[in-house]
Amino acid sequence: MSEERILELLKELHQELKGTEGLSEELAGTVQKLEADIADAVNPDVDTSENTILDDAIALEAVFAVSHPVAEKLIRDVINTLSRIGI
Repeated sequence: MSEERILELLKELHQELKGTEGLSEELAGTVQKLEADIADAVNPDVDTSENTILDDAIALEAVFAVSHPVAEKLIRDVINTLSRIGI
C-alpha cells in the first residue's frame, strides 16, 4: 500500500511540475533521477543498498520550499511515506 502511495505522489509531483514555468532542466533532471531511484527502491528485485533516496528527497524539498510550495508538500509526503516503509 505504501509503495502505491509513493507512486501516486510521484505522479502528482510530475503533473505539478509539468505545469510550472521556469523549472530548470537541472531541477527536472533531479526529480526524474529521484523518481527512478524510488521506483528501484520499491522493486524487491533491485539492490538499493547504496542509494541515498531519503537524502536526495530532503534536498529537493529544500529547493522546492523557496518557489514551489505544492511540490514541496508532495515531496514531504514522499519522504514521510519512505520513512514509514523503512527506506
